Amino acid sequence: MKKNLHENICDDTLFASIYSKHAQNLHDFLYYKYGEKLNPSDKAQDAFAKLWENCKKITLDKAKSFLYTVANNLMLNEVKHQKVVLKYQSKSPKEHTNENPEFLLEKEEYYKKYQKALSRLSEEQRVAFMLNKVEGKKHEEIAQLLGVTRKVVEYRIYSAFDQLKKELENFKIK
Repeated sequence: MKKNLHENICDDTLFASIYSKHAQNLHDFLYYKYGEKLNPSDKAQDAFAKLWENCKKITLDKAKSFLYTVANNLMLNEVKHQKVVLKYQSKSPKEHTNENPEFLLEKEEYYKKYQKALSRLSEEQRVAFMLNKVEGKKHEEIAQLLGVTRKVVEYRIYSAFDQLKKELENFKIK
């Protein structure tokens, strides 16, 4: 029965010898199997990095097998990724909408009215309202940010909402 001299490959000189022995062959294997387009050099380096990360678990006689398996899996993952990229590149984005020009114009005008109505709010109301509705912060978070009580924040938000409802027709917020 053969006895292993090394229980793992974490020794720098041992790892360096594994690298010098297998690096070129691993690169060539990946290059021949998958071509240059998928960066076989990078995948070979990544395989050695994984080997180093797991050096305590891998013995000298398993190192080559580990390297080739990891490198091959990295390349297969890259192939899958490239397929997904190609799939989404082949789909062209919509260049049109179902909205008519009149609707788009109304939308733009409403947005301008909304901006003007927001500017008419007091700074306290606008800050509390925007923190709540735009950034999604809770009343308690806003109170802590502004250094006021939760009731004050609620009052500012609801008074801003009432003022916006008065100035804008069909104003609703979820």
